[in-house]
Amino acid sequence: MELRQLEYFVAVAEERHFTRAAGRMHVAQSGLSASIRSLERELGADLFVRNTRSVELTDEGRALLTEARHTLAGVAAAKDAVAAVKGLLRGTLAVGTLQCLGAVNLPAILARFHGTHPGVEIELRQGGSTDLIERVRTGDLDLAFVCAPTDSPAGVALTPVAEEPLLLACSPTHPLRDRDTVDLQELREETFVDFYRGWVTRDVVDRAMAAACVDRRVAFEVNDVHWLLDLVGFGLGVAVVPEVFKHKKSSARFVPITSPPSWQIAVATATGRHPAAAAKALLSRADLRPIA
Repeated sequence: MELRQLEYFVAVAEERHFTRAAGRMHVAQSGLSASIRSLERELGADLFVRNTRSVELTDEGRALLTEARHTLAGVAAAKDAVAAVKGLLRGTLAVGTLQCLGAVNLPAILARFHGTHPGVEIELRQGGSTDLIERVRTGDLDLAFVCAPTDSPAGVALTPVAEEPLLLACSPTHPLRDRDTVDLQELREETFVDFYRGWVTRDVVDRAMAAACVDRRVAFEVNDVHWLLDLVGFGLGVAVVPEVFKHKKSSARFVPITSPPSWQIAVATATGRHPAAAAKALLSRADLRPIA
């Protein structure tokens, strides 16, 4: 098995198309296809289900994808380590992030890193915490800034770096809008706006409401901060959100919660494999101070 075969395999798996994968790898499609067939013969298994429009991974292909990414990441890390000893830093740094990070100013962090290490190509991907953590685990991302889940995910280390309280977001005409504080139990009869089930931010709020013995009704599920605040601002529901949301442009009003639950930002990195030199350099220069 050759590294080039694994690179071709990962490209096809990600593009789900042989022609696009060949273009991405700058090789003839016939050569790429021949390399994949050779890999399948060596492994004694079909890695893809092929049709005229796209290709899909088989169970064997999905199993190989995670290991192939780990192998290629390890090779890249080895090259980076040698370059670092020589005083160079190069390669690609794949970073994942939530939409809103509060105390973590990721654009500024990336800008400083790029200024210091212009030879490193930065790739940024936004998403939900659950998806980002899985992409770190599989090697698709070098690291990610996520909302820390209550349960520790397998294969991923989480280093908390920021924490802030949750607030009530309500409309400008809501009866609670001018309160100094509000208790979660006062929200029993409210209609809620929130993110989808499975998003860690949603899980944090669900657990807080359950702990307060509040069986809430989430009528509006969204995947965007601005949509959430717009729905709240127009009085279609209330939301329990991180404090950072109050700095977004919206008509929503924000009320502190009595003994508020907290929202914790963490850096997710994979366990069991050597981190890329660029990832270590970013974290060491980001002025992130892990919280207890």
